Amino acid sequence: MLLSGCKGGAAGADGAKKGDAEEKEAVTVEVAPVQTRSMAASYTGTAPLEASVEAQVVAKTSGVALKVMVSEGEKVRAGQTLVRLDSDRARLQVAQTASQVGKLSNQFERARKMAAEQLIAAADYDQIRYDLANAQAANRMANLELSYADVKAPIDGVVASVPPKAGNFIQINTPIVRIVDSSTLEATLNVPERELATMAVGLPVALAVDALPGQSFTGTVARISPVVDAGSGTFRVIARFDSDGGLQAGMFGRISINYDQRADATVVPRNALLEGEGDPAVFVVEDGKVRRAAVQLGYTDGNWVEVREGLAVGDRVVIAGKTALRDGSAVTVIGDAPASATPASAQ
Repeated sequence: MLLSGCKGGAAGADGAKKGDAEEKEAVTVEVAPVQTRSMAASYTGTAPLEASVEAQVVAKTSGVALKVMVSEGEKVRAGQTLVRLDSDRARLQVAQTASQVGKLSNQFERARKMAAEQLIAAADYDQIRYDLANAQAANRMANLELSYADVKAPIDGVVASVPPKAGNFIQINTPIVRIVDSSTLEATLNVPERELATMAVGLPVALAVDALPGQSFTGTVARISPVVDAGSGTFRVIARFDSDGGLQAGMFGRISINYDQRADATVVPRNALLEGEGDPAVFVVEDGKVRRAAVQLGYTDGNWVEVREGLAVGDRVVIAGKTALRDGSAVTVIGDAPASATPASAQ
């Protein structure tokens, strides 16, 4: 009986040791629940902001700049005079051609009366009429040249640069004022051709710029190039933004084009995915053990990954402690209450 009792005691001790070993084999892990949340699919890139409308005003005639009437940063209206050039030569040309028109007008009037009485040859009458028409055209040309002495703004906008100074000689076709209309800004993204099917005019666009930290701006896709560049494998997408809120041409922005939205996507934290796996998978905790579950992924949005197949809302997936796990490993979940001990019954 004594031997038998000792044997039973030894067996009990072995069982306790085995239980302790199994307890030590459990890996401590941190888990997160599978949940639903709004999920956006987007393409992100960077690009500088540019004014959608810009005009480089050039001199249409040569002359000395008598007066520069605007400065950088000044708002101007279409038709406003920007620079006034010396117009003395043009005024003399107008006077000369006007005098010629007056002379030929008198000759034509006399010829018309003579032609009515058949006192002038038809060829002479026609010649006077043609000379008058040429003089009138020359006078209109002289007046046009005179108008070029006042360099005017072709658009509403803001003066971006004014290179000439009063007294400078301006050559014809020289750029003298640059005007930008910054009420609407555009950014051009070179998007990989694989994204061509996802882009569409009117898609919402989010913008952030380093110059205005903490602020976010919204816009839309305005235009999409129908041609893919063979060299780079990209196509151009132009996003448009209102300049309200301090946006300025030249700022560099981070742009996100949202091309799909899921209101109730099933998601897991990105760090739940097993690294180095051929197919995407996670560890699911069930009854104190983990099960390797293959998953089909959808969109990625920041630290969240959409799971389209393989998990259900409420499942608990391992997000920390994965490296020591194998399929079927026992685990202890951080934050879970320990299992209650069952008291031994008296014999």
